[in-house]
Amino acid sequence: MNQILFFILIIILLAVIGYFLMIKNTFSLDKANQALQDKKKNMKNKILQLFERQDSVTNADVEKLFSVSDATATNYLEEMENEGKIRQKGDRGRGVFYTKING
Repeated sequence: MNQILFFILIIILLAVIGYFLMIKNTFSLDKANQALQDKKKNMKNKILQLFERQDSVTNADVEKLFSVSDATATNYLEEMENEGKIRQKGDRGRGVFYTKING
C-alpha cells in the first residue's frame, strides 16, 4: 500500500515539475520572439534613417548596412513596402530601388 502511494506521489511530482518546465520554456520563447521583433523594428528604423541621407535605397544598400544576405535585405524591404513606408521603383534586378512614402 505504501509503495502505491509513493508511486502516485512520484507521478504527481513529475507532472508538477514538467508543468513548471513547460511554463519556463514558454516564457523563454516569448522573450526570444520579442527580442527578434525588437531587432527587426530597429533594423527597419535604420533603413528609414537612410532616407534622411539619400533619396532612394537599394537592396545592396541594406545588404551592406547590416551585412545580410540578398534574401534578408529583400524581406526587410518587402515588409516595409507592405507596411506602406516605402515604395518600390523598377521591376527587378539592379534597376530596383525604393523611395520613402511621405506621411
